[in-house]
Amino acid sequence: MARYIMQLAYKGTHFNGWQKQSHGKAVTIQGSIEHSLSTILREPVQVIGAGRTDTGVHASFYVAHFDSAQNIDCQKLTHKINSFINKDISIILIHKVNVNFHSRFHALSRTYKYFIHTRPNPFITEFSHYVYYPLDLEKMKLATKALFEYKDFKALSKAHSGTKHYLVNLYQAQWVQEQDKLIFTIRANRFLRNMVRAIVGTMLEIGRGKLTIENMRILLKARDRRLSAFTAPAQGLFLTDISYPQEIEQLLDKKQKFFYNEHI
Repeated sequence: MARYIMQLAYKGTHFNGWQKQSHGKAVTIQGSIEHSLSTILREPVQVIGAGRTDTGVHASFYVAHFDSAQNIDCQKLTHKINSFINKDISIILIHKVNVNFHSRFHALSRTYKYFIHTRPNPFITEFSHYVYYPLDLEKMKLATKALFEYKDFKALSKAHSGTKHYLVNLYQAQWVQEQDKLIFTIRANRFLRNMVRAIVGTMLEIGRGKLTIENMRILLKARDRRLSAFTAPAQGLFLTDISYPQEIEQLLDKKQKFFYNEHI
């Protein structure tokens, strides 16, 4: 069996997240890719992704791997699968890699961006969260700095997610304003389920004056999800980068990324 790495992007609006469901009825990104590959290659194919994204979450950059008994023409297969697969998924490239490569376990960090628009815009509602109330961006920026005081993010993750531990190493967290858009960027070694959306929801409550930075510190110390603010909607969240060791990085095309605000 040979192993192949796959770089892709997807619009998550009409999918029930990345992970294939046990009952097989929900439409997922993993399930759609497996069906397409298995049909084209005429062999059962299991696709392993770099991580799980929830229902409605997008990925402008995503990495997966699969095994095949065939000697695949990677460029030809890329063209074939793009003509066959759900049009909300784009396969950017496929490469043969060392059989020991693992898209999830060899990832060094992951980066997410959360998009917010503060002026009504019907053309970006599938890719950004509309906020109608005024926000104190400076308080939100100070709150991001406070996140680095902590390693345990149980209070900002989905309850009963089955994870073995809640420790996360944050590398970057920042807010940027571009006219009527706010963009939150966060990078870490790993993320817990709903963690980014819970952080954004908490930041928005701080920005509108309903919570203070000290409130956020209290809930993080308490490790109690019930104390945290609302979870921001899924449509504003994009997985935008996954970093790997250099030998894998050089196979990937990181210029091939898509963001709604680059085209509107």
